[in-house]
Amino acid sequence: NVSSDFWKGKRRMNPKALEGIRVLDFSRLYAGPFCTMQLGDLGADVVKVETPDGDPCRHQGPPFHHDQGMSFLSANRNKRSIVLDLKTRDGLEKALKLAATADVIVENFRPDVMDRMGLGYDTVSAGNPRVIFASLSGLGADGPYRDRGAFDIIVQAEFGYMSITGEKGGKPIKQGTSIFDLVCGLYGFNGIMSALYQREKTGIGQRIETSLLEGEVSFLVDAAMDYFVTGNMRGRWGSEHANIVPYKVFDTADGELVIAAGYQNLFESFARAMGLERLLDDPLFAIHSDRVKNREAFYAIVDPEVRKWTTENLYKLLDAAGVPCAPVNNMKDVFHHPQVLHRKMAMQIPHPERGPVPSIGPAVKYSGFDVTDGWTAPPALGEHTEEVLRDWLGV
Repeated sequence: NVSSDFWKGKRRMNPKALEGIRVLDFSRLYAGPFCTMQLGDLGADVVKVETPDGDPCRHQGPPFHHDQGMSFLSANRNKRSIVLDLKTRDGLEKALKLAATADVIVENFRPDVMDRMGLGYDTVSAGNPRVIFASLSGLGADGPYRDRGAFDIIVQAEFGYMSITGEKGGKPIKQGTSIFDLVCGLYGFNGIMSALYQREKTGIGQRIETSLLEGEVSFLVDAAMDYFVTGNMRGRWGSEHANIVPYKVFDTADGELVIAAGYQNLFESFARAMGLERLLDDPLFAIHSDRVKNREAFYAIVDPEVRKWTTENLYKLLDAAGVPCAPVNNMKDVFHHPQVLHRKMAMQIPHPERGPVPSIGPAVKYSGFDVTDGWTAPPALGEHTEEVLRDWLGV
């Protein structure tokens, strides 16, 4: 099971980084499951605790693949599923016993739910002081808005991202995927890995908190700094960049091409390749700051020149000149792209009943082990209940 040419001639020299780590996953929907999937990818034994109805993402569709929603399939590989009704005494007792043996617990309920069920950090850590307890929420574990639920689109709207996303003069739009669910999940994963490393030094676990809000606000980056430093509130720029010109999607004779040539050396290469050397001596456009100030006049000259070219021919021209550019590819284009294929970013995971299940490949490769070795397809609801109770509790 070779993940890329990175692996040619290599053998699996070590166990995966998290083999032997037990993760009890109470999360559902997207942020928490995406977090725990990263742990499972690295070899942790991730046990997904589901209600009798299952994770709502199982039923989110159409489309479905063997009755599984696309969101579920994209965030739940390398896990075992058990069904526990936490509203019953038996279900709660089993959950507490599992929590007592876990290295990591992940949940993304509203802030008081785990405490009300008797599964909160104080309760669990009293009997399992090494546990790392990660809480992922919508708007944070405390504060005046802590009890509000929040979907990705709500967070994008309320905390600034939609104010800077969309065409100039147009309506705000959301990102094309639930990106801040995924950002929250990655921050949760990062926090868990840091806490596991610290536990090696101290022998003691801890609680970790993150949220869609905190992840989203942290991704405001330069737009936030612009406001902090100047008081300027950045608007919507479409594909353009507030501080770089040229940098946007251009219309070609038969499609669209992104050109990112704002830095001076790239701009000079772009101008020469396009036969626009006169711009290099024009005081309105010769240096970067002037192009930003005079962007409308600049694009009034450059846009018609770009439209003379087909996408393919202009891509070849600019690429040969060392100018960063790219066609605007769709999903089919992406997963037939030679570099995506070479880096094994599209793969299939075998399943004994459902056959090969498609999956996005790993974003990180390791020289010490093949991260995809032994990957398993997203589980059926309750598929591993008896197996997990036997493995973890000897029941």
